[in-house]
This record gives sequence, C-alpha cells and structure tokens, in this order.
Amino acid sequence: MKEEAHPIIDISEEEQQALLQRAMRKTMILGLLSSFAVLIGAGWRSAAMLVTGTLISAASILEWRRLLRVINAKLNHRQTPRSAPAVVLFFVLRLTVYAGVIYGSLRCFHGSVVALLCGLGLAALTLGWEVVALLRD
Repeated sequence: MKEEAHPIIDISEEEQQALLQRAMRKTMILGLLSSFAVLIGAGWRSAAMLVTGTLISAASILEWRRLLRVINAKLNHRQTPRSAPAVVLFFVLRLTVYAGVIYGSLRCFHGSVVALLCGLGLAALTLGWEVVALLRD
C-alpha cells in the first residue's frame, strides 16, 4: 500500500506566505484586543508592554517571511535573490534592535514583564494555530 505524503509536506511557497500573512494579521488582532483588556484591568503601563511585545512578534513574522523566500529559492535550486545577503544581515540587525526595544520598554514603561512575554509569545501562538488548522484540512 502506497502512503500519501501529508499535505503539509507539499505546501507551496504561496501557501507558506499566505500562512505567515494570516498569522501576522491574527497576531496583531489578538495583541490589540488583549492589550485593550489589559489596559482596563492593569493599566496603561502593562498594556504598553503587551503592545510592544505584539509589535515585535508581528515584525518577527514579517522577517521570517522575507527569510523564507531566500531559503525556498536555495532549496528549490533557483537563483538566490540578489538581496539575500541584505535579508540575512537585516535579520540579524533587527534581532539587535528588538533586544534594544525590549530593554527600552522595560526601563521606560515599568509595566508587567508577563505582559511583554505574552506579547512576544503571540507569534508562536498564532503560527501554531495556523499550522494546526492546516493539518486538520
């Protein structure tokens, strides 16, 4: 009996990009709705920390979309885009910027670190949500 490949193995590049786009949109929506709830419950400082984490999560998904294009080009033996070194360089530089933003938000807002971590974890949550939805189909 021949086993068929799971649909997630045969996911196209367009579907990968669409999955990451949906995850970014859901990250922003969940982050803004939850930050509004935190604003009411815990105050503006913790809400600002959650928004900071959410923005970093959404920007991280955007970076992974760019990096995924370069990786797919390499894996499919196509010509690597000329911008590939810039994409990798900016990926590393943005990690440094994100670390600075996290440090700055901790120093300036004096809000809940848990709120910041929740915002940072939204990207993993929404990506997991999208993958589970893809696996169910």
